[in-house]
Amino acid sequence: MRLATWNINSIRARTERAVAFVERSGVDVLALQETKCKDDQFPREPFEALGYEVVTHGFSQWNGVAVISRVGVDAVEQGFPGMPTWGDPAAAEARALGVTAGGVRVWSLYVPNGREIGDPHYVYKLDWLAKLRDAAAGWLAADAGAQVALVGDWNIAPLDTDVWDPAFFAGRTHVTPAEREAFVAIGGAGYTEVSREHVPAEHTYTYWDYQQLRFPRNEGMRIDLTYASPALAARVTGVTIERNERKGKAPSDHVPVVLEIAD
Repeated sequence: MRLATWNINSIRARTERAVAFVERSGVDVLALQETKCKDDQFPREPFEALGYEVVTHGFSQWNGVAVISRVGVDAVEQGFPGMPTWGDPAAAEARALGVTAGGVRVWSLYVPNGREIGDPHYVYKLDWLAKLRDAAAGWLAADAGAQVALVGDWNIAPLDTDVWDPAFFAGRTHVTPAEREAFVAIGGAGYTEVSREHVPAEHTYTYWDYQQLRFPRNEGMRIDLTYASPALAARVTGVTIERNERKGKAPSDHVPVVLEIAD
């Protein structure tokens, strides 16, 4: 099975690119983040025409996650147990969608940005990650052999080599010790970050800002990451970061990360 994750940065603006990627790559499951549309606005027809089922979770032009699968979808879950809320009045955001596809429990995750250190959204981000860690640990406690993939845009660069210039990011979110510790805690719950395991090269990025020629200068960040449960990690035979998807007309600022999973 081929499982991909991609922050598409508006599926309606990039439907053609997403469809072309699905056709070209032959992925069986595509987890999307930042779809930026309500469920009834998602352009599902082109994917369905290719034989994929589409599951979405979106409330507005912000956030939004989806899973597109040609190996079935089952047990759809919007939000993980204990997921924090945000806003006034407080409500769950469309940041987590779980489906079982091809025997794998796939979670498409769009971790909160955090905005600025000390901002309430930063506190929300850390709480969100802590609750995800608790939920993820619970899934393995219930079934040590569970096939679970936690994929998406984590909005964290775990290592200094995951950003183009650590000095530039000093005092900013995405690289703080608290965020990195929250990310590592997922591994402590029993999961392996398989994209790092299979693509360990330093300064290998998945995101480049649109501003200041960041992509041509390769001034990026590695923030699209893939945690796998022990049973699933043992089946991952390779990972590809599709850097070329950042090129061409109207690209997302992120690129897909693709997992090869043995039968």
